[in-house]
Amino acid sequence: MAFTRATGKHRRPSRLTRTTANVAGVAALTTTGVIGGLAAPALAADDAAALEHTGLTQAVSVGDSLAESIDAQAAAQQQAADAAAAAKKAEEAAKKKAEEAKRKAEAEAKAKAKKEREAKERAAREAERKRLNTYVSPISGSYVSTGYQTGGAMWSSGSHTGVDFHAASGTAVHAVGSGTVVEAGWGGAYGNNVVIKMNDGTYTQYGHMSSLGVTVGQAVTPGQQIGLSGSTGNSSGPHLHFEARTGADYGTDIDPVAYLRSHGVNV
Repeated sequence: MAFTRATGKHRRPSRLTRTTANVAGVAALTTTGVIGGLAAPALAADDAAALEHTGLTQAVSVGDSLAESIDAQAAAQQQAADAAAAAKKAEEAAKKKAEEAKRKAEAEAKAKAKKEREAKERAAREAERKRLNTYVSPISGSYVSTGYQTGGAMWSSGSHTGVDFHAASGTAVHAVGSGTVVEAGWGGAYGNNVVIKMNDGTYTQYGHMSSLGVTVGQAVTPGQQIGLSGSTGNSSGPHLHFEARTGADYGTDIDPVAYLRSHGVNV
């Protein structure tokens, strides 16, 4: 009698079916990597070699090196930027310092020039003051030919009220000091004469001149030419009659030689 095998869910798989399932399971485990974890050392070594051939390890290494290179480059650029900024700041500071030094030098030079100018002006004023306060001889390089208070019939007072300086006709006559002309013209016995009120309040007179070079009210300075010597008026020949007075009028005369010497004139 023949038996037929029952079919349904409790039916045991056939050998062929089991074999196929096992192969499929191994494939699945291989795909998920489970077998790789449970494999023998030889299989693991093969897997490592396979990973090396994939280039994954090299990719990680190259990535790290690139990042480090980028960081180093960025740091270098920042350092260069900082150095440039510091250099620019130093340059600006140096420029500012140079400009300040230039301004200071210019100010010092200007102050020095002003000081020198003021010193020169003071010296010039002092020199002018001294010049205006100096006295000179009325006839340069001359000498006294007739002294003060010399007696004789030539003088109405009976004596010489001044001194005579030797001078050829036409010799330049100079104001002995600074003052103002109070008389310029004919003076009777004095001929053409000039009277000057000196800055110290005294008066000087210049007589017998051939011509006059100043007018009343004119200011004169030491050594200024006021006319030319001659022999006009009561005169015995060309010469300059010079008087020093305490007032403008006749009869206030003082010793003209002593007067000139008191003002530093070598007579």
